[in-house]
Amino acid sequence: MANETRDKPAGYAALIRKYGIAVVPNWHQSAVAPGNVRHAESAGGTVRELFPSSYWPGDSVGQHLEFALKYDGTNPEILARLFQVVSQDDLLDYIRSKPTGKYARRIWYLYELLSGTRLPLDNLDRGNYVDLLEREDYYTAKSRSVRRQRVRDNLLGDARFCPIVRRTDTLEAFERSDLGKRCQQMLEKYPPELLRRALSYLYTKETQSSFEIEHITPSATRTERFAALLHMAEQEDFMNKEALLDLQNRIVDDRFRDSDYRRDQNYVGEAVAWQRRGRVHYVSPKPEDLPGLMQGLIKSHRRMGDGSVPPAVHAAISAFGFVFLHPFTDGNGRIHRFLIHNVLALRGFTPEGIMFPVSAAMLKNRGEYDAALEAFSRPLMALVDYTLDDRGRMTVHNETALFYRYIDMTVQAEALFHFVEQTIETELVEELDFLRRYDRAKRGLQEIVDMPDRLIDLFIRCCLQNNGRLSKRKRESQFPELEDSEVQEMEKVVQEVYRAGPDTKGYM
Repeated sequence: MANETRDKPAGYAALIRKYGIAVVPNWHQSAVAPGNVRHAESAGGTVRELFPSSYWPGDSVGQHLEFALKYDGTNPEILARLFQVVSQDDLLDYIRSKPTGKYARRIWYLYELLSGTRLPLDNLDRGNYVDLLEREDYYTAKSRSVRRQRVRDNLLGDARFCPIVRRTDTLEAFERSDLGKRCQQMLEKYPPELLRRALSYLYTKETQSSFEIEHITPSATRTERFAALLHMAEQEDFMNKEALLDLQNRIVDDRFRDSDYRRDQNYVGEAVAWQRRGRVHYVSPKPEDLPGLMQGLIKSHRRMGDGSVPPAVHAAISAFGFVFLHPFTDGNGRIHRFLIHNVLALRGFTPEGIMFPVSAAMLKNRGEYDAALEAFSRPLMALVDYTLDDRGRMTVHNETALFYRYIDMTVQAEALFHFVEQTIETELVEELDFLRRYDRAKRGLQEIVDMPDRLIDLFIRCCLQNNGRLSKRKRESQFPELEDSEVQEMEKVVQEVYRAGPDTKGYM
């Protein structure tokens, strides 16, 4: 689309080039070219848009900032970087030229918020209040009126941690689908007793899946600990420092319990035989930056808790924000997935007493889960300057806090909505359907031979492991007392119940 010899970058792209700043690439990149054609192309999550020459904003910093807010969106990370290097006089000239303009007021407010520096300007005493973020373009928090610039701050966080989630077609389609209502309608098809029995399986399934994602085989004790914590997910808010530390202490090996946020630089990597020092996939924030980042994440979580943001978007920001900050030496991934349950339950999205095995959906769709993580980690890795010593200890040499402070989490919100949808329509249905079929098979087997429940369960499992038939070895070792004719009849029952299509007949 772009012709580098004729196209002129505009908005963020122009300012990034002019000042040579290092930033995570924005989702929208603009350029202006001769002619009257406006054209956009999307690839790899980035929209590149070419504007006609009449759209050229001018050459000043303020003009390109206004163009950026208008067409490239609000990107706090890029703005914070620019505010570190642009001339304050240039900003003042622009703001004074349009004292009541909505873009000038937004830039003025964002400069003071992100830089912590107050501009030598008098408070506005006229003009209507304007939203900082356009509600039709972004998910926003309950607004707070700021008299100085006459803006309504509806950001999802503050200067310490402020995520951005854009209103994409995908997210709005998920919202319209009303997953919570669909889940409730699906559950109404099952009797309460079956749901209670399924719950214990769901807690176990979620626990095992969460560990398996990290290629960990936990002991029975650690499995029980994590499952017990999942039971608590709908009872209290774990997004505070004390609760998070307690959570970490409960789920990791006793030798790796933390008493505070980590004090060492950690990273995610893997050993590679032909590489002496392994491969690094993700570098976490510097330990000295963690206290402020975590305070900001917790504040953002609380700000969204008033119901202004959809539960799944709220859960995505809190959970993925946590794992990107990686505040502990161990257990960050499991806590990240636990927080999804915690937020969805507290926001009333998850029906009371029901566990969503979201980790099972993530495990089945590992590529999509990894893609959600890599949407942030991959561009980040090109910006972090680090070294590893011979013992694998990392040192980060550049300032990185802004990369983690202002993350666009649109991709992560879309991914979580998809995982929740799959959980409701696949994982829950499969678990409940299996139990319902088990009950039908059990009644059928008892009509043939009145065996103890333990043997009935064993017979069903042995048949399911062998394409509906009892193997000769299991027949001789576990069921010698059965007649051949009884075994054949019983096998037929299991085959008929479990080889049928989806069970749509209702509970019998």
